[in-house]
Amino acid sequence: MSKKADKLTISQLEKLHTNGAGYDALRYIGLPEVLGKEANSLLYFIGKNLARKIEIDSLETLILIFETFGWGKLELIKEKKNELIFHLMDDSVVLKLNAPFHADFRLESGFLAEAIQQIEGRECECIEEINKRIYTIKFAIFFTDK
Repeated sequence: MSKKADKLTISQLEKLHTNGAGYDALRYIGLPEVLGKEANSLLYFIGKNLARKIEIDSLETLILIFETFGWGKLELIKEKKNELIFHLMDDSVVLKLNAPFHADFRLESGFLAEAIQQIEGRECECIEEINKRIYTIKFAIFFTDK
């Protein structure tokens, strides 16, 4: 997958099927241990790199990819000139937040930043905020190109 033309399509992604427990163990236990102190930053950039490998041409496609990956239901809540606010909700989010390991959403945050950059054609970064009380993840996209 070295060429831009080799991006995965949503139809190719939909053909992949896995059990979420194995993914979660690898994602939340294995990767942070291997990545060490830099796990947060590296997961963010892994997410950005992953998004570059997938054809993302619209918000609808992005939302479908989040569901296909088992990350949850992504919803655009607020749109301003230089900021977008998304919420991520789902039973899978509830289960991750109640799991016996620390669940973070840095990978998803990086993926979302790169996907929005592809869709909007504007430089941006993403910050996530976990609300354990209502089991929601808030993603704030900030356009950095002013």
